[in-house]
Amino acid sequence: MKLKDRVAIITGSGRGIGRAIAERFAREGAAILLNSRTEKELQQTADAIQQAGGRAAYVVGNVAEASTVEKLVATARKQWGQVDILVNNAGIYGSVKPLTELTAQEWDRILAVNLRSAFLLTRAVLPAMVERRRGVILNISSISGKHAFPFSAAYAASKAGLLALTRTAAAEVGRQGVRVNALCPGPIAGTRMWDELGPALSEKMGISREELEDVVLGSILQGRRQTPEEVAAAAVFLCSDDASAITGQAVNVDGGFVFD
Repeated sequence: MKLKDRVAIITGSGRGIGRAIAERFAREGAAILLNSRTEKELQQTADAIQQAGGRAAYVVGNVAEASTVEKLVATARKQWGQVDILVNNAGIYGSVKPLTELTAQEWDRILAVNLRSAFLLTRAVLPAMVERRRGVILNISSISGKHAFPFSAAYAASKAGLLALTRTAAAEVGRQGVRVNALCPGPIAGTRMWDELGPALSEKMGISREELEDVVLGSILQGRRQTPEEVAAAAVFLCSDDASAITGQAVNVDGGFVFD
């Protein structure tokens, strides 16, 4: 098992990519502290992990709020003693509209969920990781943080900000045994984000869902969407000792959509 006896906090882990990462980490031997704002989804994920023989608990709450972050870290330490891995996965796409129509409130909400939460959690777990001279932080960014797509200014800015946070944190703690990396998924199959985003994008672009799908698939070298499980496999690698020499990097899991 690549993550045997590690303790991982994974935000946004009630469904989609976050749940896939949580279940894969548990199969690799990690104890998982789940988090999202929807208790029903967290309970389902925790039950699935436990029924498969894994260890899981959860904390309900918005990780853009300091009180939730404090509770998450305290719960992980009380239950399992420490935090070895942090996966900042919580995120929302938000409004699909031109920059000129985006409100300040919409901007602030997206930046809070996608970027402020990662800052708060990173700040909370780093001191103990540095003291132990061991730990891994993985930020789930997006190819939107590297490549220009219309109608996504706040989302793209938040994901680009995650990449900057990744590099800066890695530079600060690299000599103390802590690694910080990012994953940049492309358009992932079977996620609620895409199920909600697809209709809004096709409407904005004035094309059908089928035409939008053709545009998306035509931009991917593999000619298919990637899956949450493929992102989870990459996450296991980056959070395991197999990636001991990798830090400060942003790895695309996009089937060949972007090349930086």
